[in-house]
Amino acid sequence: MTERVSVIGAGVAGTWAALLLAEAGHAVTVYERQEGTLAGATSHWAGGMLAPDCEGDGAEPVVIRLGHRSIDLWRAHLPTTPLNGSLVVSHPRDRADLERLARQTSGHERVTGGRVGEIEPALAGRFREGLFYAGEGHVEPRRALPALHEKLRGLGAEIRFGAAIAPDALDGTVIDCRGLGARDSMPDLRGVKGETVLIETAEIELSRPVRLMHPRWPIYVIPREDKRFLIGASTVETEDASGVTLRSALELMTAAYTLHPAFGEARIVELGTALRPALPDHAPRIEVSGRRISVNGLYRHGFLIAPALGELVANYVTHGARDNEVMRWS
Repeated sequence: MTERVSVIGAGVAGTWAALLLAEAGHAVTVYERQEGTLAGATSHWAGGMLAPDCEGDGAEPVVIRLGHRSIDLWRAHLPTTPLNGSLVVSHPRDRADLERLARQTSGHERVTGGRVGEIEPALAGRFREGLFYAGEGHVEPRRALPALHEKLRGLGAEIRFGAAIAPDALDGTVIDCRGLGARDSMPDLRGVKGETVLIETAEIELSRPVRLMHPRWPIYVIPREDKRFLIGASTVETEDASGVTLRSALELMTAAYTLHPAFGEARIVELGTALRPALPDHAPRIEVSGRRISVNGLYRHGFLIAPALGELVANYVTHGARDNEVMRWS
C-alpha cells in the first residue's frame, strides 16, 4: 500500500529515505530548513568514505552490516560512485597500529612497498607495507546529494528548502531525519565535532581514500575533483562548532605532510567543522511511534549507512518489515 509521506531533513539520511520511499511508489515531500546548498548541514562537511571493513576497528557490528548493504545501493543508484577501494599505510615506527587494524578488521589485502606503489603511484617508495580494502569507496557529498535530489525530483517528489517545520505539524506518515534538531524527542542525542581541511594541489594524485595510521594524528585523505583533497579524522567530544581549532588544523596538515611532502605546498581552500549526531552506544537507531519514524544517531558514518537505513524505513512503511537490531517501537 502506498501513501503520502513527509520527510524532515534533506541531508544524507533524509534524502535516502525519501528516495527509496518514492521508488516504492509513495508520494513524498521533503522539508529542509537549510537553503539549497545545505552549507550549514552536517552532510555538507562530511568526508563521504564508504569503508565498512576499515571501520571494523571501532564501529559497532551493525554499522559494518549496514555499510556493506549501502555500498550496493550507492552502486545501483549512482553508478559513477568511485569504488576503487581504500588504502591504509603507516610509517615503520607506527607498525603496531597497522597490525592492530589488521587483526581487528577483515576484507583487506596485506600489501608491501611495491604493491603500495601499484595501488597509488604517488606513494611509491614511501611506505613498506599497508592494508588494501578493495571493496570500499567514497563519494563527494557536495556532488552526490544534489545528484540524489535530482533523482528524487524525477520520481515526482517535492523538496522544499528553507522550510523549517516540526514533525507534529504534519499529518500522515512523518520521517524525522533532523539530526541534532531531534533532541526534543531523542534527549540522549549528543553532538560530536568533526573537523576537516580542504586543500588544493596539482603536485600529487590519489585515486582512493588513504588512511595514515599514527598514534597522535591518524588521518584520512580523500581525493576530490579539481585537484582537491579533504583531510580529516578529528573527533572531538564537544558541541562547540564555532570553527576548527588551531591544534586540529596543525595536526591534520602535519600528518598530511608526513603522508607526502607535496601536501606541504598545497593551498588551503577551506577549514570546516560540523556536529555529528551520536547516541550513547554510537549505533544508529530507527524509532517508530505510530506514524512517526525517527532516523538518527548516524554519528560519523552518515554516508556509509544512510542508504541501508533508508531502505529499512521504506520496507517498514511499505511492507511492515522490521529490523530488530536497528528499530525500536514506542
